[in-house]
Amino acid sequence: MTTVDIHASQPYQVHIGPGLLDQVGERARALWTGPTAAVVSDSNVAPLYLDRCTASLQAAGFQVVSFVFPAGEASKNGKTYLELLEFLAEHHITRADGLVALGGGVVGDLTGFAAATFLRGIAFLQLPTTLLAAVDASVGGKTAIDLQAGKNLAGAFYQPKAVLCDPTLLDTLPPEDFADGCAEVIKYGLIGDPALLDLLEAPGPLDVETVIARCVAQKGRLVEADEFDTGARQLLNLGHTLGHGVEACSHYAVSHGKAVAIGMVLITRAAIRYGLCPPEVLPRLQALLDRYHLPQTTQYSAQELYTKTLSDKKRSGDKLSLVIPTAWGESRLHSIPVKALLGWIERGLQA
Repeated sequence: MTTVDIHASQPYQVHIGPGLLDQVGERARALWTGPTAAVVSDSNVAPLYLDRCTASLQAAGFQVVSFVFPAGEASKNGKTYLELLEFLAEHHITRADGLVALGGGVVGDLTGFAAATFLRGIAFLQLPTTLLAAVDASVGGKTAIDLQAGKNLAGAFYQPKAVLCDPTLLDTLPPEDFADGCAEVIKYGLIGDPALLDLLEAPGPLDVETVIARCVAQKGRLVEADEFDTGARQLLNLGHTLGHGVEACSHYAVSHGKAVAIGMVLITRAAIRYGLCPPEVLPRLQALLDRYHLPQTTQYSAQELYTKTLSDKKRSGDKLSLVIPTAWGESRLHSIPVKALLGWIERGLQA
């Protein structure tokens, strides 16, 4: 097992290794003192893992209640969030109790936001079941729900008590969902880990535990330097500004990982055309995306994407902070006027 320490305002550990699902009870027992554990999951994950999670928690002496909602980004909204809060209140969850987020990024985001706001803050534990959640969404304390105007517009910075990442849970992932996680892994390589890119390009199967640990360690360093996302942590948004535009235009029919893959291609191509990125980065990125079965193009126009990105959280007044690759395995923040973004999108869409 690999353990990564996250040095945030509330320090915690990310444990990565097989068998952690069946240890969730004993580990949660060390994290909160109350008698109850509320497990939050979705309709895809609950049939696979909820019983094992519940059994482990009960064996550790917890009373267990579970809240299961329809799987998908469309459920990460105010309606589901309020239903979860009402569920916690109806089951008399107290500040001494805790939540377990059993699922992917949507489950983790929703559970974390509920934990941050119910009774003004209670403990929660992340138990990611997707590669995307393991390498990115479960770590760092960003919790949120979507609004009609855009993705993750209502949320809070709220760190979990721990993250338990059991790679064996990824064995049941559909190939498309595994590919979504690979998009975030590629992002980590592009922003500052060329050795990770070497691993991704190497022949043979991925060493998933090693890949997760490298991504988590890199995110931990960025969170430690900039927990509240005002500077260096924004590097984690490579591909996300335009990717969120693709997601919103599709009404979330395009998944997060695939949208980020498209966003990385668009921003890289635009950066090359502005003379900020070497041309050889793009074909190498495209080859990696092909290898991991990720898309590179979108049907949406520059104007459609621009309209959706105007609600992006990274906008500050009339400025927007883009993340652009400047070499293979290296990226930086680049501030532009919001009105210049349309030109970036247009250049990114030009094949």
